[in-house]
Amino acid sequence: MDLNLIRKKMEALQPQQKKKEYEKIDYTKVYWKPKTEGKHQVRIVPSKFNKEWPVQEVQLHYGYAKFPIYSLTNWEEKDPIVEFVKELRKTNESKNWKLAKQLDPKMRYFAQVVVRGEEDMGVRLWEFGKNVYQQLLSVADDEDYGNFTDVASGFDFTINVEPGEMNGRTFLKVATISPKRKESPLSDDPTVVNEWLENQDNILELQKPYKKDFDSLKTILQNFLNPEEKEDEIISETPSGFDSDVKAQPKSNYSLSTKKNTKAPIDKFDELFDSEDEDDGLPF
Repeated sequence: MDLNLIRKKMEALQPQQKKKEYEKIDYTKVYWKPKTEGKHQVRIVPSKFNKEWPVQEVQLHYGYAKFPIYSLTNWEEKDPIVEFVKELRKTNESKNWKLAKQLDPKMRYFAQVVVRGEEDMGVRLWEFGKNVYQQLLSVADDEDYGNFTDVASGFDFTINVEPGEMNGRTFLKVATISPKRKESPLSDDPTVVNEWLENQDNILELQKPYKKDFDSLKTILQNFLNPEEKEDEIISETPSGFDSDVKAQPKSNYSLSTKKNTKAPIDKFDELFDSEDEDDGLPF
């Protein structure tokens, strides 16, 4: 037997083995999400990845699959959906602008938190939406609180969770967040503080194994725009709320010109990406 060949085959299998190990992660130790109604007390921990601000902003695509898709712009790469939205907004057709709004990636926010009463779980990622983010910004702008993440004299937050309803289904939502009246240390144990400051997960690193490449996103977009390869009018509908899983999206088409075009939708779509191999992106 050729031992070099055997070693090469073993090395080729390593990425698959690493992926399987990743999939076995206990996600309750990585992410935190309030599971019950009522009040929860958390502490937002300074981020090791950004010393200036503890909240990480992430762009997600909703409506293409059961779970959201992370935009390539998060990794400072060109994203065909984002670029296509730009092209739609270059036209003067209201239908295209409505579709552009529908296709715009939605912003989500992640913070490193310690949940009081669950300190043994360590630091976890808490995902939230625009309303919570605006409340956090207001607290940060309040001179009575300032740096609420300070490990010695910061503030815990009380999160009030209530039931909500959207599209006929109920879910739990964060109604309000408010800082505690008294400042407090992150922990009385310096060793624990150091551990929490260092043992943190980066959301984009966690998502790298599931990251879509440019061509995959292009195909997803094409299938979304032309589900039956017909040149119908755009069917525009208010996007589903992005605090819950989006399982389906209405059929849509688009028109980049008011003039009659006899080309098939796929041909028109592909023309937008003709220069992709030349400049590693879109031609517009």
